[in-house]
Amino acid sequence: LPLVDLGCGNGTQTRYLAARYPKVTGVDLSLAAVEHARGQDPDGEAEFEQLDATDPKAVEELHGRLGDANVYVRGVLHQCDPADRQPVADAIATLLGEHGRAFVVELAEAAKAVLAGLAQSPQGPPPKLRPVFAHGLAPAEVSDAALGQLLTDAGLTVVAEGQLPLISTEYTADGRRIELPARWLVVGSAGAKAS
Repeated sequence: LPLVDLGCGNGTQTRYLAARYPKVTGVDLSLAAVEHARGQDPDGEAEFEQLDATDPKAVEELHGRLGDANVYVRGVLHQCDPADRQPVADAIATLLGEHGRAFVVELAEAAKAVLAGLAQSPQGPPPKLRPVFAHGLAPAEVSDAALGQLLTDAGLTVVAEGQLPLISTEYTADGRRIELPARWLVVGSAGAKAS
């Protein structure tokens, strides 16, 4: 199946996935992010396009062009406005269709305390986290239970799940790489079974 990187941002992970899968499309709400991602992919290993995942018609059109797809989602749901979380989960279900699987990675509830500690350090938050706080984003606001519920409310079945650290490219003042607690889920259509 084709692979969709939902919320691809600057396309770094999309390009990584494109080196491993035959057809990868990165989509993002931000046109600036999509244009940046295209500029970082001069060989055209992946396709990039703007998509508002809360627009059911636009999501259906993408599914119509690609057919059932596998979907990679990393850190998107916790960044959404609360009212947009269910529409984005519904978009994942639409893109999967009957045969796709999604790999969803989101910050765990425990990440909130880690982020709060970083924000309150004497040096302030690390440079890449400063815009997150400056723009009023509230990382790790989706509870662990709510994450699963969003996906099941979209008609999806969780076939596997676990925890792992989300390793960032940022470091603490004492030189340690910042790792944030995260949850991962593999989901499929309602009839999906663990394999």
